[in-house]
Amino acid sequence: MFRTLLDIALRHILGRRRQTVTTVTGVAVSTMVLITTISLTRGLLDSFTETIIDVAPHLTVKGEEIDPLPVDLLSVGKESRPAFVHDHIDKQEREEVRNYSQILDILDSPLFERQVQAASPYVESQIMAVKGNMNQPVLLKGVMIDKEDRITRIGRNLIEGDLVLFRRTPDAMLVGRTVARDLEIELNDEITVISAAGNTRQCKVAGIFFSGVNAVDNSVLVSLKLVQIIEELPANKVTGIALKVSDPLNNRPLAQEVERITGYRCLTWQEENASVLSLFTRIGFIVFSLVAFVGVVSGFGVANILVTTVFEKSRDIAIMKSLGFSSAQLVGMFILEGFLVGLAGALAGGVLAVGSIRLLAGLPIESSQGPLTKTGFSMSWNPWYFFFVIAVTVAISTIAAALPSTRAAKLEPVKVLRDSNL
Repeated sequence: MFRTLLDIALRHILGRRRQTVTTVTGVAVSTMVLITTISLTRGLLDSFTETIIDVAPHLTVKGEEIDPLPVDLLSVGKESRPAFVHDHIDKQEREEVRNYSQILDILDSPLFERQVQAASPYVESQIMAVKGNMNQPVLLKGVMIDKEDRITRIGRNLIEGDLVLFRRTPDAMLVGRTVARDLEIELNDEITVISAAGNTRQCKVAGIFFSGVNAVDNSVLVSLKLVQIIEELPANKVTGIALKVSDPLNNRPLAQEVERITGYRCLTWQEENASVLSLFTRIGFIVFSLVAFVGVVSGFGVANILVTTVFEKSRDIAIMKSLGFSSAQLVGMFILEGFLVGLAGALAGGVLAVGSIRLLAGLPIESSQGPLTKTGFSMSWNPWYFFFVIAVTVAISTIAAALPSTRAAKLEPVKVLRDSNL
């Protein structure tokens, strides 16, 4: 009996080829768009995560000291608690990590040797970079270049110059590609650095780097000692310490342990980039809403072709019921038609999605995708996206066939045949 119902369903589908092709094409295009959109969204998130893990610190020890919680003087407790009131206001000092060399010794100790792969102290300063008659505010970062290279792999990201030249050049500077383009900087150029306090320094460009992270490529690297001089910091103070750890995806327990031992705030890369990750989450909800909406539209297309089929094939349905086909069998036949149309469109859309993903991933166009700059689009090839979208599309198409199939099952053979003068 199933073979008979399948043959009749195929005859109904192929009997209206133009409408069937139009419906299958609509389902295929919607499936392709959905798979491509999900692949692009997830690919961008995966690319951002991989890039950040590769070129940015996994943990950052900030100059913010962790103070005990203040005593609540307004609530009445059972036990008395001491409170201290200061009658003077101190000038707000900049946040710094003091005696950072002792913290580096702790991080190099056997207590952390399996968890911490590298540690690099740094000093950050907002300065004005001047070349000729052009100037631009940029982030100046002073580092120990060998330690920094273990964290950010800056040597691998150099597109001009090298670290040997940086080490040999007095007051050497590594410039991010964005800054280099804005100020038309080339290798061996002389750049004047002006701090907020008015201190100036002449630096020589020893390299230009490109990491793909826009915030990093909009900065300048010099030696740690140079920025300490510009900012008038003592040799034992830095802005923070960057850490590279063995498990960057599960780094919060280690951050808490570092906070407990050092007394300074320690942020994970997830916390540093919380706003970007939250944006990706919202985009994900939008994409899944799009999946549902477009899937419903595809279902209306399938339902339309089946409603038309029921209307045109009412006499055939009446004859089939007269020959002994039950209402359940007729419902199953039209649901089978919806399933076949949805499956054909979804599979065709999956094939088209493979082509569209390859096309977008292979475009030789450099574009700024959110916080990253990439050549081509970052696409994800996770097969679960194909399976999920195809399954949802087929399910919606099958469900959409329920309404016309129920209408076909309610037709009365005697009334249909009498009204049609058969």
